Amino acid sequence: MSLTSSIRNIDSAHFYNELGELISSTGHGLFAAKMLHLVDKLVPVQRVELAEWTLDERQASTLEIKPLGSAGLEEALPPTQPSQYQDDHPLLEKMIEMNDSLLIQMNAQTSSKHPRYLSHQCHLVSRKANRRCVITFLRPPAQRLFSLAELSFLKSLSETLLPLVERHAQIDRQACQKNLGLAPSSPLTAIEQSPLQREFNERLCLGDITLSAREKEVCLGLLTGGTVPEMAERLSVKNSSVETYLKRAAAKLGVSGRHGLAKWMVGA
Repeated sequence: MSLTSSIRNIDSAHFYNELGELISSTGHGLFAAKMLHLVDKLVPVQRVELAEWTLDERQASTLEIKPLGSAGLEEALPPTQPSQYQDDHPLLEKMIEMNDSLLIQMNAQTSSKHPRYLSHQCHLVSRKANRRCVITFLRPPAQRLFSLAELSFLKSLSETLLPLVERHAQIDRQACQKNLGLAPSSPLTAIEQSPLQREFNERLCLGDITLSAREKEVCLGLLTGGTVPEMAERLSVKNSSVETYLKRAAAKLGVSGRHGLAKWMVGA
């Protein structure tokens, strides 16, 4: 079946049955495989990879690239290792500047310093605050490029797929927050059991924001009047490490420094 006829038949009951299966798999391990199964029948792809990026937009840098699942042929396409080159990633500049959802095509680069980019790629990207949800469809370099008709179709399909990936990422974050809440006691156990900790966690949930355990510890320590040296001694780390945790947390919260953190806490 040609791509044109596939688009013409997009309203078929079979397509919507598979779309329903994809929706029902949101938040589960089969989500990426279900997406690949749905898309590959319409636009042939060999692999799909899902990720959520957290950016420091002020510094135009990457704070975290969190994998959300993948499916397809690994032998034809080596696994992605984004942590090795986060801040010179070819997508970073476009992600920093984007306002609306993007479709980004990257053809195979025979001389690329990143082996990953020896494959043909189509990236669908959505933006919410400093987060970017990314769907990457890949083809081995021996296969043809994505055609304009295929790219147009994937762009239209992104209006359905990207909100599902955002929901998938949200469920993943909520699961991580729940796990953190059940983790063994930390150096700030007393604070974590206080009303301030409960209010802090509620504010994070309302903003759909995820902080690491150390980022939370530093924020809570500063909110209770602690200094950077005091936090460093309490956590047995260097002052610079505390400042790094604070910087990362501030970027996720969209604030600057202790004053900004306090204003965020009271909802200002």
